[in-house]
Amino acid sequence: MRHTFSFIALLSVIVLAACLNGQTNSSRGADNTAADTMIVSYAKGFTVRTLSGGIHLVDVADPQEDEDKMPVSYHFALIPKQMSSKELSAVSIPEGYTEVRTPVERTIVMTMLQLSNFTALDAHDVVKGITGTKNLFNEDIRQRVKDGRIVKIGMEGNFDAELILAANPEAIFISPFKRGGYDVIKETGIMLIPHLGYKELDPLGQAEWIKYIGLFIGKEHEADSIFNGIEQRYVAMKEKTAAATTRPTVFSGEMHGGNWYAVGGKNYLAQLFRDAGADYVIKDENTGGVNIEFEQMYATAANADYWRILNSFDGDFSYEALQASEPRNSLFKAFREHKVIYCNMKTTPFYEKTPVMPDVVLSDLTAIFHPELMPADYQPTFYHLLPVTKPGGTKK
Repeated sequence: MRHTFSFIALLSVIVLAACLNGQTNSSRGADNTAADTMIVSYAKGFTVRTLSGGIHLVDVADPQEDEDKMPVSYHFALIPKQMSSKELSAVSIPEGYTEVRTPVERTIVMTMLQLSNFTALDAHDVVKGITGTKNLFNEDIRQRVKDGRIVKIGMEGNFDAELILAANPEAIFISPFKRGGYDVIKETGIMLIPHLGYKELDPLGQAEWIKYIGLFIGKEHEADSIFNGIEQRYVAMKEKTAAATTRPTVFSGEMHGGNWYAVGGKNYLAQLFRDAGADYVIKDENTGGVNIEFEQMYATAANADYWRILNSFDGDFSYEALQASEPRNSLFKAFREHKVIYCNMKTTPFYEKTPVMPDVVLSDLTAIFHPELMPADYQPTFYHLLPVTKPGGTKK
């Protein structure tokens, strides 16, 4: 009798498990959504849904559009190359999605921001073409260009179709809202995939585009792990600066061609300043940059505590060079008190690295704005206070 009861109990468990499994499979089949959909927390320009069989549906939009009006301009269905036609037929892919077989193993990248994603993912083997090597620091990429593993296809607006075809890419990552000149590329019939990380307004949002690249080249797990580390370090530093008792003010840019190019108050750079415990002097809602006259900039930033400059100066940049470029620069408080924050792109791979190192940029800025929060022996990577030249030409 006891054995009979045990058998009935076991049979009941098996039947119940089968019912639950059937419910799970039917509910999953209803929307084809798997449980391991990639989470996108900060980036506004792309979203991901994962279907059964490891198919990813990726929607791409302009991250600077109004949230209620955001146009989703691109739709991709990322289908594993090993998936058979029979397996694919069992999955319902929505209409309007361009199918991309993944992992993409040969591609061309257009910007340093895009290249930074491939470098962080140790995926230079996938890159078969770039626009050029001017101001490129990465020795591995330079060597690949030298020995022909990577071709230079020309700059935006002047691409070489023959070189593009010679690279034999499966897809090309583009920046569709920049200068463009993609008509030549379109004529080749090669798939164009937008990368809009440069339009993100949150530093972590820009860095999160490493996940986007990871999806296309089959390194989504590596990308997720790398970003998690970036996020943890960034958030920890941001929390540290939130406890600061003071908030210095800062402005940015220089005079060029009679005008001052200044980024708006909602720009990515302005957010970095805020996260580092400082207040950016421009408070408008502009996301990009605008050209303004010196007088207007001086009225806004005359008494700001710090002045951030990023340029490509030949030689050693100095306060003397800054004053020589525009004598009125010496009128700013930040100039007089020697609080110019500086990075020279001639000697620093700024755009090659910072897209995936916002945590390091934040640490550099924090060390300047709030040195009391950082170790005394902290060594900056990108930004430092411009040294003062003493009589005799030495720096202190």
